[in-house]
Amino acid sequence: MNTVTFRDVKTNDLNALMEIERAGFSPAEASTVEAMQSRIANVPDTFIVAQRADQIVGFVVGAAYNQRYLNDSLYEKSIPNQPDDQYQTILSIAVAPSERGNGIASELLNQIQLVAERAGRKAITLTCLERLIPFYERNGYVNEGESSSSHANEVWYNMVKTI
Repeated sequence: MNTVTFRDVKTNDLNALMEIERAGFSPAEASTVEAMQSRIANVPDTFIVAQRADQIVGFVVGAAYNQRYLNDSLYEKSIPNQPDDQYQTILSIAVAPSERGNGIASELLNQIQLVAERAGRKAITLTCLERLIPFYERNGYVNEGESSSSHANEVWYNMVKTI
């Protein structure tokens, strides 16, 4: 089996990323093509792609931010990361269905943490659905309660990992 490697996003990754995004999220939750293009263009330094051989098998992306908890506006359009922002967000993490259960999502979390540490961020912040809380807790995140997010009309939870 080929080893999974990690690299920065490329513009021509868009179609493969959208396929994985749509397989991992409901239509209401999934990023739009426009929002994904904005992330690729504006936060490539915090957009990590996992690939096996020459096939994309997962990704994690988020912008630097100056608040502990995500705001729904972050899902629509990304702005370039600012060096003094103290938080690394995770807006989306997804793994191809055929690759789930192989530890790729946990390794993507490790990879984004390395990027955040190098940038001097103090924590990583994300929101997740209740069923995913145990996964994030196994990866060192703390559930800080229900989020004010109304994204996709779901109940989200604030998960934070201090680094």
